Amino acid sequence: MHPGSTATAVGFWVGTLFPLAYLPVFVTGIDSITRFSLLLALVVVHVVALVVGHDYPHSQSRFSQ
Repeated sequence: MHPGSTATAVGFWVGTLFPLAYLPVFVTGIDSITRFSLLLALVVVHVVALVVGHDYPHSQSRFSQ
């Protein structure tokens, strides 16, 4: 396993599980610029993880082959 595949795997799994990080922000509410900035930062990290993990081999559907 080379570093590129490790980064892809980590990106895939972070992108898959990262929506759980949104829950505390939504539960506590977005009532200040700080929390809004936190939400934007979470979205940016999530998008980067999805882009990095896009080519993860195990993410391909069995039906699309």
